Amino acid sequence: MTAGPLAVTTGAGGVLAVETLTSVPGLTGLYARGAASSGRIAAGRALPSLPVIGAGGEDALTLPPVAYRVADVDTAGMASHLRDYQRLLHEPVSDRLPSGYLHVLAFPLATAVMVRADFPLPLLGMVHLANDAALARPLRLGDRLELRAWAENLRPHRRGVQVDLVAEVREHGALDDPVPAWRGVSTYLARGFDPSEVEGADEAHDDGVAGAADGVTDGAAAGADGDGRSAADPWAPPLPTGRWVLPAGTGRAYGALSGDRNPIHMSALSAKAFGFPRAIAHGMYTAARALADVGVARGDAYRWTVQFAKPVLLPGTIDVAVTPAQVAIASEAAPEALEPGGFAYVGWNALRRQKHFEGTVTPL
Repeated sequence: MTAGPLAVTTGAGGVLAVETLTSVPGLTGLYARGAASSGRIAAGRALPSLPVIGAGGEDALTLPPVAYRVADVDTAGMASHLRDYQRLLHEPVSDRLPSGYLHVLAFPLATAVMVRADFPLPLLGMVHLANDAALARPLRLGDRLELRAWAENLRPHRRGVQVDLVAEVREHGALDDPVPAWRGVSTYLARGFDPSEVEGADEAHDDGVAGAADGVTDGAAAGADGDGRSAADPWAPPLPTGRWVLPAGTGRAYGALSGDRNPIHMSALSAKAFGFPRAIAHGMYTAARALADVGVARGDAYRWTVQFAKPVLLPGTIDVAVTPAQVAIASEAAPEALEPGGFAYVGWNALRRQKHFEGTVTPL
């Protein structure tokens, strides 16, 4: 790892130093480091006065002041991997890299940030709340890419604290381009933390999104928030436009492609150790599958969002609705007029009328 002169500016205007890695790290080793750091954080919070591991309990939580970068990722040799991804996710066959595939490429770098010794939250037990990704221009198989990732926007949540992991993909050598070809923001929740521990926190707790489904490493409490609706305010599912029948091995198949072999996704036996009756599907598998259902209508450049609710147990059946969305037109002549605005999608369990995820795909 080498330190370079580059810098990254966060959404709040902070400046992060850039550390350049020689290659994208492997997720297996990162998860092992994450398990160790999670144990250290838990022990430090339980025994704050213990030397070496004690957290002290007085310092505010702060994020690492660095961003990770891999300068040259050559996709020329990824043809077989891309085809396997397209087959599993039902993506149209093309040499273009869909937004979900770019998330897979960048995810290990973001995970590397989360297992740093100075990252204040434990990887184990982190809950994936939402994702927001923008593909500003097409990227194709054979392109050489630069990846960057960092953490920002640590903020209170009524059940703990949440944080954004930002990943960017640029064409190799495009250092001066202010807009990356692809940018993804993954929002995670760490439960059990006092919101007042966040530096600059006040009485207002930012709940972010209401749902919480995809456990990053633990997931035992994942989905406990549901979508925030009470029994008196039941959710009414729309008419489905499709139905997915997901076999028991869906988590293993996506794990093999993405490298995310989290035990909660691999088998019923390993998932039970984290409180699930069966294995659950990766949240990003379901989101990327919905993106694939939109297909070529999304265009060459698009924004793709998802909010997770209840986890999808495997094997399982999901009803899905992908429908045209509308947005308001800012016009004095027609202040309440609407125009087509891409697509909205939602997936749910038809028997339990239980929402799993929802999001949008909007051409840019």
